[in-house]
Amino acid sequence: MLKEKSNLILQLHKGLDICITVAAFIGAYYIKKDLLPDPFQGLTTAPNYYTVLFLTIIIWYIIFGVFDLYGSFRKQSFTQILWKVIKAVACGVVLLNFVLYLLKIFDVSRIMMGIFFVINVFLISLSKGILCKILAHFREKGFNFRNILIIGGRERAKDVIDAIGERLGAGYNVIGCLGLDGDEIGKSVKNGIKYIGTLSELKDILQREVVDEIIFTIPLNLIDSAAKHIATAEELGVSVRIIPDWQIHRLMYKPGNARIQIEDFLGIPTMSFTSSPVEKGEILIKNVLDYLCAVILFVVCLPFFLIISILIKISSKGPIFFKQERCGLNGRKFMVYKFRTMLGDAEKQREILDIYNESDGPVFKISKDPRIMPYLGTFLRKTGFDELPQLINILKGEMSLVGPRPPIPSEVENYDFWQRRRLSMKPGITCLWQCSPKRNDIRFKDWMKLDLKYIDNWSLKLDFQILFRTALVVFTGQGR
Repeated sequence: MLKEKSNLILQLHKGLDICITVAAFIGAYYIKKDLLPDPFQGLTTAPNYYTVLFLTIIIWYIIFGVFDLYGSFRKQSFTQILWKVIKAVACGVVLLNFVLYLLKIFDVSRIMMGIFFVINVFLISLSKGILCKILAHFREKGFNFRNILIIGGRERAKDVIDAIGERLGAGYNVIGCLGLDGDEIGKSVKNGIKYIGTLSELKDILQREVVDEIIFTIPLNLIDSAAKHIATAEELGVSVRIIPDWQIHRLMYKPGNARIQIEDFLGIPTMSFTSSPVEKGEILIKNVLDYLCAVILFVVCLPFFLIISILIKISSKGPIFFKQERCGLNGRKFMVYKFRTMLGDAEKQREILDIYNESDGPVFKISKDPRIMPYLGTFLRKTGFDELPQLINILKGEMSLVGPRPPIPSEVENYDFWQRRRLSMKPGITCLWQCSPKRNDIRFKDWMKLDLKYIDNWSLKLDFQILFRTALVVFTGQGR
């Protein structure tokens, strides 16, 4: 559960808006001073406009936060954002004039302030509009989509489907609806969206399908054991939204990990239960750092890639890279890349070696695996250099530098239900388990608990701590 409140990316966003505001103020000053036709051209030497600008920066910084200009663009239209900008700047101008009056700073040009208002609204709206367009373009191309499962199929469900259909750029995709009656399965709800099961099948569907969010559109008084279904989603780390109704007080469920929020979903008020780190400033800056670090590390490590590739080819027959299907965020399948550290027929020998498995869970692990290439394979595993090709997975957006390790699908099939919540965060190259003392002796359930501990306590500070501790593991050769 996300507990840190640093909001770093929000401060950067505010910083950009303040820079735009300063540019608008300076532009308005010189337009009034030099560019307007007579008799409107010119400014007096008093008051001190540096003081006015300083006050503007302070007031605008506060006002932008008060008017919530930094909510997720996914969940609001550009018209809503534009209206917030106009209200914020207008309120800022009024408040600035009030402060100037209290400080007895008079004779500030009203024409200049009017020009400043227009330029400020235009430039801030333009910057946010460009960002909205860029994000919407990538979402319409299929990037950064969130899969929605709707509970219900009547009018409120149709309203949600319509809202999503009208805002493809918001990045939501409805995979289907669940009803209360099994006779509805296969029937159309709206816009090609069908009933794919009943509410009683929720647990199985969440394990089978890639679901990022659930929206309850059925009044809660019509649902038996509503708390049980919400708890099921929470255990997997799937966010839950509830279209509010007058029966909301009947829900006595108290989440163990989830955080309850009332949020606007494309103009529809919903109640959200989120038990994984929310997509706010810290997650955004984590993603930015992932891409930046992956690019830098990839360039720096290119000579090592070449050397390791040559050594692998010399050491044994077979490909340089080992590719394997893994499960990512909420069960998304992808191919993970590693340097090959085993002999060519390693997979065929796996069944023979199963009796020597030292893990007490669904993963396979033995201390002296005979399939590992002598010397080179052992070295790559001990140092963790075999994981370097996963920088490619980070650049593809499938992995992060820090996060729970991506499991293979067969392991996930054998998870206990509570263990599946480790899939609620993007997988990483390293995490708490990788840098734990005697990590290879940790029981499987304790490993899973470490991953859930990471998710529940995630912060940028924790990521940096894990990266530092992982570097120590690499340099001391504690891997296997």
